[in-house]
Amino acid sequence: MDESSEKNHYPYINREISWLQFNERVLQEASDPQTPLLERLKFLGIFSNNRDEFFRVRVATIHRMHMLLQKKQLDTRIHFHPRELLSQIHEMVARQEKRFTAIYAELVGELKKNGIYIINETELTADQGFFVREFFNQKVRSHVFPIMLNNVKTLTFLRDYNFYLAVEMVDSGGQNKTRYALVKVPVQLAGRFVILPSPQGEENSKYIILLDDVIRYCLSDIFRVFGYDAFRAFTVKFTRDAELDIDNDVSKSFIERMSESLKKREKGVPVRFVYDAEMPAPLLDKLKSKMKITEKDTLRAGSRYHNFKDFMNFPKINNPAFYFEPFPPLPHPRLKPNQSIIKAIRQKDIMLHYPYHSFQYLIDLLREASIDPQVLEIKMTFYRTARDSSVINSLINARRNGKKVTVFLELQARFEEEINIYWVNRLQEEDVEIIPTIPDYKVHAKLLVIRRIEDDGYERLYANVSTGNFNEATATVYADDSLFTADQRIASDVNKVFELFKTRFIPPKFEHLIVAPFSVRTFLLDMLANEVKNAREGKEAWAIIKVNSIVDEPVAEAIYDTARAGVKMYLSVRGICVLKPGIPGISDNIEALSIVDRFLEHSRVFIFCNGGDPKYYIGSADIMPRNLDHRIEVMCPIYDPDIQEELRTMLDIEFKANVKARSLHDGQINTYRRNGAEFPIRSQYEKYFYFKSMLLQPSDE
Repeated sequence: MDESSEKNHYPYINREISWLQFNERVLQEASDPQTPLLERLKFLGIFSNNRDEFFRVRVATIHRMHMLLQKKQLDTRIHFHPRELLSQIHEMVARQEKRFTAIYAELVGELKKNGIYIINETELTADQGFFVREFFNQKVRSHVFPIMLNNVKTLTFLRDYNFYLAVEMVDSGGQNKTRYALVKVPVQLAGRFVILPSPQGEENSKYIILLDDVIRYCLSDIFRVFGYDAFRAFTVKFTRDAELDIDNDVSKSFIERMSESLKKREKGVPVRFVYDAEMPAPLLDKLKSKMKITEKDTLRAGSRYHNFKDFMNFPKINNPAFYFEPFPPLPHPRLKPNQSIIKAIRQKDIMLHYPYHSFQYLIDLLREASIDPQVLEIKMTFYRTARDSSVINSLINARRNGKKVTVFLELQARFEEEINIYWVNRLQEEDVEIIPTIPDYKVHAKLLVIRRIEDDGYERLYANVSTGNFNEATATVYADDSLFTADQRIASDVNKVFELFKTRFIPPKFEHLIVAPFSVRTFLLDMLANEVKNAREGKEAWAIIKVNSIVDEPVAEAIYDTARAGVKMYLSVRGICVLKPGIPGISDNIEALSIVDRFLEHSRVFIFCNGGDPKYYIGSADIMPRNLDHRIEVMCPIYDPDIQEELRTMLDIEFKANVKARSLHDGQINTYRRNGAEFPIRSQYEKYFYFKSMLLQPSDE
């Protein structure tokens, strides 16, 4: 077989299967006895939330592909058959669900051993029953609006972010026919968990009941008036296609079209229907008929409880042993209290590594800029924002202080559209300039520019380029790298990105930044080709890539080519990785791992050996077609030697990790890497201690 033929037969994992393997790593955290008890419960919630989004987006897409294939409207060059892939997905999901259920049962048992009891409506004491009925009448009843199934022709108006109780009502005297109703469980308004009074003599114990069981206990309060005296309730949950069909009516603003398409999403095609396996057949058949669900759709009989994503917000228990040890955000050694951040950035590039460093520095920088009389303008991009964003409120304050403020807020960020529309309207009320969204392209780059008149009368630009969102809510959990610089080579290019937005996609010439969709893929291919060239010339050659996902085939093929040419490739991939490392003669020069731990690995870092003169970059883009072809992304060079050393040290720690690092090698996927090391190395902890140690080093000021 010649080389070109071999390249065409490089082995790949389907991206959906690889994603399910990633979610399996989340489930491993829930099953790991080394993980604190209530953190394990939270990982079950994360797993459940991830899976819901997977069905809304990815499974829905494959369903659409299958429908198009049946209509002969699908490009037959795709590398899989949608129906066969759906079958594989459902098999993996079923196996994971079985393990999920076993882990949950184990955790409930462990909670009991520690005096925490999750009980249902049949296990209440008399006092607890009185408390539950009072709670229902005061907090819940006003939010319960039953839908009588005999009264409606269709249930397509139901929203998929909720779950429901399908209620069977029986008159034991036989005067009334059995009837069925549907009740939404109002978690958003009443919370999922209710803390109960402990029985006498068990004051140190905690008793908790789920809101669904509160409603079950009080069904007679709702329906007895109709002459029924026996009730059963069964949980149902469904997932809709989350794809937005955006109207092209030019008479409407983009915000209006987005708002309307969000309403259509609420009525999207169901792609999964999960129900309590104990549900009687007549009730199940009636629900399927009203929801227009057929056997072609994904139906799954499940357990009594669904919507485990709520377990991410399980009630706090006053026992530190149940949680990860606190890692309070660290100060940065160059950013002194009550001193100008702008001045510190002007003196030297600074990189903050969230959540190890405090996100408050960014808010403080914006506050300083908003009242600094020499600051003229602030520009900023947003992809995902906090619901009550201090960052955006800082920009509003800057505008009120007379600064020119320009914002690009991506209205097409999936599942964040509504909150982003809210903030766009709020900013417009404050006379902040909003750059219009670019249809068919998402702006995923995380950029900030501050324009300031210096003491010498000249203008200087200050820039922030981040791998993660300007979102204080996620910055305590997402591990990201954020560069603050007054290097005019970088800052002027960042400013050009904002010019790109305003010129409606006429690209300026970038001297230092690499910007998608214009040049990121080409740049990566060129850098890998350069490593191959150096290897063939006998020079040092290697590359380190840390991203969330590797999916793009041209880059994946280039990684295979580079490894086969003798270049050592080090890959840290938290999520999807379509490559199969570790295959002799094909990918044995690729070392690939994935780290899933208390923080979500989110940064993108690229280091190329470059013949012994390494080139360092951070960026917002993963190696996926959507990032490289359909989003505006930025890769930024790191020129400061100290920051280069920080990034290299962090990655060295990751590739020595042997506690929470899993292998991505063929035949070893999700096995824990042990490396034969004498001591345990938990990378996120080691990074925290590394940054903490930097505070003890003497200042160079």
